[in-house]
Amino acid sequence: MSNVSRPAPGVPNELQRRLGLPDAVVIGLGSMIGAGIFASLAPAARAAGSGLLLGLALAAVVAYCNATSSARLAALYPASGGTYVYGRERLGEFWGYLAGWAFVVGKTASCAAMALTVGSYIWPGQAHAVAVAAVVALAAVNYAGVQKSALLTRIIVAVVLTVLAVVTVASLTSGAVDTARLDIGTDATAGGVLQAAGLLFFAFAGYARIATLGEEVRDPARTIPRAIPIALGIALVVYTLVAVSVLLVLGQDGLAAAGAPLTEAARAAGADWLVPVVRVGAAVAALGSLLALILGVSRTTLAMARDHHLPHALAAVHPCFKVPHRAELIVGAVVAVAAATTDIRGAIGFSSFGVLAYYAIANASAWTLIPAEGRPARIIPVIGLTGCLVLAFALPLPSVLTGAAVLLVGATAYGTRRMLTDSTQRRHPR
Repeated sequence: MSNVSRPAPGVPNELQRRLGLPDAVVIGLGSMIGAGIFASLAPAARAAGSGLLLGLALAAVVAYCNATSSARLAALYPASGGTYVYGRERLGEFWGYLAGWAFVVGKTASCAAMALTVGSYIWPGQAHAVAVAAVVALAAVNYAGVQKSALLTRIIVAVVLTVLAVVTVASLTSGAVDTARLDIGTDATAGGVLQAAGLLFFAFAGYARIATLGEEVRDPARTIPRAIPIALGIALVVYTLVAVSVLLVLGQDGLAAAGAPLTEAARAAGADWLVPVVRVGAAVAALGSLLALILGVSRTTLAMARDHHLPHALAAVHPCFKVPHRAELIVGAVVAVAAATTDIRGAIGFSSFGVLAYYAIANASAWTLIPAEGRPARIIPVIGLTGCLVLAFALPLPSVLTGAAVLLVGATAYGTRRMLTDSTQRRHPR
């Protein structure tokens, strides 16, 4: 039996379980089938060369192990916070805190990057202003209730899947297809494949949103373990089809040099009419990712605030909308400021480092499960933990250094707070 702390039923800080299996799958898809597939293919191709598909396969294997570990833990601890809760309960308070810190900081950067992606596609000359407007609008949707967020995510996922399907079919049926371009791995290096996998992992990381919403999912012990692999499997099929079709018409060199790979693929396939459609699809995809990211970050903020690792006032739940309204407001404000003052360069690498650290702790937590708690096969968390660490440190050096520095800042803040708390307790024992 879990000893995870949760609000007692009926208290003001209780969230309501309103999401079923379709909602949970769609929220996971909305997080994964987003701007990542529009943005990560080109840098991954530059890193891996002809090993792009190998990098995609490696990212998928690590993502599968992470998803399996997360699903088993989420079924046991169906509370908001995801790996923040799992690490705290299985490994100790520090590791839970570090997971929450890595998630909140890394995903806040991702929110800003997604908002700026929306701005760059909708109105390139005013990208920052559009980004801030997008953050404000989606924060308002989240504030109005998680069911409204799930409904909007359904619409976004449908639009993006349609755009990706049209581009894929247009590419595969065009005269520009050359099967010799799928010459997999002939000039790839191990380091390049690993770096590409780390960059492509950015596009897979959204299934965590299902776990972080664990307190709002109906029958979480059954729903979450089913929703996570379904969402991941659909995303993998979509990504593979898109990557193969783009490679067939552009080749690895053309893909590596493309600023907007799907737009270039449409042009190469002779479907210029698709270019504005792809632009709209990319903007909508980024909106979907941003919506789900704000949901996940606000729920982890809620969980950390409940434990006083963040200001306890952020643990409040709106009496009518049943959402962590203060957490959503502060997350929206921070993301809006970041979107107004930063650019997206390096955001993918920085976010990937933080998320890989987050999942490393999830896999370490899953290792401690016993069979009665639904433990996965031992090899799953081993591969997941090893893969997360290897991919994290295979990322571009600036991303590694920045990510490590941010984790160190978080660990230092935790240690300082603990020393102050212990000192106070010694001076004023109960």
